[in-house]
Amino acid sequence: MATRLLLRRLGPLAGEALHARGMYATQYGATNHVFSRFYWIQGQQHPLYGSKTNVETYDTQQSAQMNFEIQKRSFSSAAAHIQRNPAYSVLNSDDVSYFKSILGDSSVVQDQDRVAVANVDWMGKYKGASQLLLLPKSTDEVSKILSYCNSRRLAVVPQGGNTGLVGGSVPVYDEVIISLVGMNKIVNFDNVNGILTCEAGCVLENLSSFVENKGFIMPLDLGAKGSCHIGGNISTNAGGLRFIRYGSLHGSVLGLEVVLANGTVLDMLTTLRKDNTGYDLKHLFIGSEGSLGVVTKVAILTPAKLPSSNVAFLSCNDYISCQKLLLAARRSLGEILSAFEFMDRHCIDLAMKYLEGVHNPLPVSPYNFYVLIETTGSDESYDKAKLEAFLLRSLEDGLVADGVIAQDISQASNFWRIREGISEASVKVGAVYKYDLSIPVEKLYDIVEEMRSRVGDMGEVLGYGHLGDGNLHLNILSAKYSDRMLERIEPFVYEWTSKQRGSISAEHGLGLMKAEKIHYSKSPEAVQLMASIKKLLDPNSILNPYKVLPQSVL
Repeated sequence: MATRLLLRRLGPLAGEALHARGMYATQYGATNHVFSRFYWIQGQQHPLYGSKTNVETYDTQQSAQMNFEIQKRSFSSAAAHIQRNPAYSVLNSDDVSYFKSILGDSSVVQDQDRVAVANVDWMGKYKGASQLLLLPKSTDEVSKILSYCNSRRLAVVPQGGNTGLVGGSVPVYDEVIISLVGMNKIVNFDNVNGILTCEAGCVLENLSSFVENKGFIMPLDLGAKGSCHIGGNISTNAGGLRFIRYGSLHGSVLGLEVVLANGTVLDMLTTLRKDNTGYDLKHLFIGSEGSLGVVTKVAILTPAKLPSSNVAFLSCNDYISCQKLLLAARRSLGEILSAFEFMDRHCIDLAMKYLEGVHNPLPVSPYNFYVLIETTGSDESYDKAKLEAFLLRSLEDGLVADGVIAQDISQASNFWRIREGISEASVKVGAVYKYDLSIPVEKLYDIVEEMRSRVGDMGEVLGYGHLGDGNLHLNILSAKYSDRMLERIEPFVYEWTSKQRGSISAEHGLGLMKAEKIHYSKSPEAVQLMASIKKLLDPNSILNPYKVLPQSVL
């Protein structure tokens, strides 16, 4: 009886917009494979991750612009203490005329409404005062822009999909915005080796669709895949949902084309898997957040698309059980484990309240923690047997309190929508302070509990993230931004993380928000060496100023 009740509870979810999320409405087999209280998703692997469309992001940014006076940068301790560098020139009409001569009038945007959208991040937290948005369509045009700006000492901000969370992709003052949105061509795809070569302005979701049609997948997947650009992903060394399986972009990116501050085009666009001729310079630009050069093209290795995929949504009574479940999953699922995400009860409550069209897969009883596990493999029956054995042991050992396995693509989409929608839901509360931390797994949730004690009734604290990578997304929600709340959070969150020898930025980058906080994760010697590299490659410091490194070392 219990199994039948669960089956009705998890009947196909009605009317979810699968195509809008880049998903295929594939017909699944009629046979229900039952394991205790778990159910199987059948058929081939599909892009299961929800995403924002470009239109949705544009609307979000417009809304953020309109409400900026309410949500101004008072949440951040960074911007308030940075003065505009007087060495930078101020844009004039001759500059605009030059840009029009090389780009054409339509690619030199001065319209206030269009520039305003590019001046503010998607969460409405960081706002610049740029008067000019440039839209180059080729590497040569980027080169000419930077050569000119360097000679005039005009500061610039490279911008991709503008989906970042640390103020790295918008101006601080009047920097010229260089958007790569027009550089969105796929240059080549090697069908034998699965190597994609494309321009930096390609949207991640579009690349995912392209390579999937070729029988491959992108090695990274993000909630913002419908808007973020591959160039921005590389510039921030984005991690995402597949990190546990495919690792970081330092391993997947084979080659880059980068334009330096003086306009020099650095051609490192190799597609070789092995190349030990000298220093591997591309790694300098992966994760440098546009502060050393502008990525214009990328060659990236894409894994083969596997035919078998399963997604499970599980509950745990305590965080210790989550840790033990992760260890058990690594040992039992091994090579088919492709995602291991965790959320606390507060995240689920938030998602159910603010996300449209989602359903709680385990609505009967509230649990303290939830885990989303995805497996992908090449042998459906083998993968099922492995997952079945793992779930059975986990239930018997008391690691899992309850759980379900998606029966179809709609249910899998719902599971992922809950996990990916937490960030989106959090901004609907009012103010959200976001921290992206790498912490040893055994200590990862301690900071959430300590922060709840510090914040008290001033706000709500959420903990979720990529448990398989030791990456916590710590969110503190309140009705509005205030200095009082910020004082409860910072510098405590950085000091605590530093004591655990963790990282204050696991995958979001430093941007403006954490540039002055880098010393919590890096030694003075390391920071000084980074500053030396910056001065060598960008002596006039025109590239993405005020970001990544403290102003005191430049």
